[in-house]
Amino acid sequence: MKNLLLTIFTFSGILLYAQNQRFSYEYKFVTDSTAKDRSITELMYLDISKNGSKFYSRDKVLADSLMREIDKRGSNDFQGITFGSVQHIVEKTYPDYKIQFFNRIDMDEYKVSDGRKIDWKILPDQQKVGEFNAQKAVGNFAGRQWIAWFTTEIPIQDGPYKFNGLPGLIVKIEDRTNSHSFVLKEVKRLKAEDVWISDDNRKRYDPLIILSQDKYKKQFIDARNNPTKGMRQLMSRGGSVKFTDSNGKELDAEKMMRDQEKRAKENNAKDNNLSELDLLQ
Repeated sequence: MKNLLLTIFTFSGILLYAQNQRFSYEYKFVTDSTAKDRSITELMYLDISKNGSKFYSRDKVLADSLMREIDKRGSNDFQGITFGSVQHIVEKTYPDYKIQFFNRIDMDEYKVSDGRKIDWKILPDQQKVGEFNAQKAVGNFAGRQWIAWFTTEIPIQDGPYKFNGLPGLIVKIEDRTNSHSFVLKEVKRLKAEDVWISDDNRKRYDPLIILSQDKYKKQFIDARNNPTKGMRQLMSRGGSVKFTDSNGKELDAEKMMRDQEKRAKENNAKDNNLSELDLLQ
């Protein structure tokens, strides 16, 4: 991994990177705090260019690509596609590290500006993470205390998800309850044409809804309390919501929505261990 370290040079105090890099992290997380023995693992990419970084799920980008190809063929058969568990995307701009968070709730897509900063405390503890010498830091963010390990061997003040602000790349970070952890697994040099494209520029049917972090939290809670709100609003505007069985027979829409709302609330009750725990507080 060390021979794949970034080549950098300094201009006006800003680090510019001679080539694009991909840092692959293993994200292991527990969604239900009452079942900590059942964890989910997903491979996440942190793509870095001179202008900033983009953090997203490998499964999501592969699924999106396959769905576009299927749509071009005029088919609606999406069987066999692995959509993954992590649907959100985090983008950071350099050198100010402004964070934009992209996520879908119900039928709407949101772009959320998150200006919260982590007040890191750097400790003297050191350990090896993979092939890198790393140093320990602790900080509070979004309702959790996080333990981070960063390396100055990769002098980028970035990391997985929204984490940043240490004197080197965060190569490992986990919360105190061991519910969420990110560990760097691979460093890969990308071609110049592989620079990441902002999710802002992705083609979509409806425009992004731009919110502050506080307003997004209210929307998030509302969606958990009213999981079929989007469909009901669509119907109230004259839109059509149709449910069919495997044979194409139309089903009662009202009953299906009641059943869907019941299942969603049951699933939400088990999805109680978010990485940003303060969304539920």
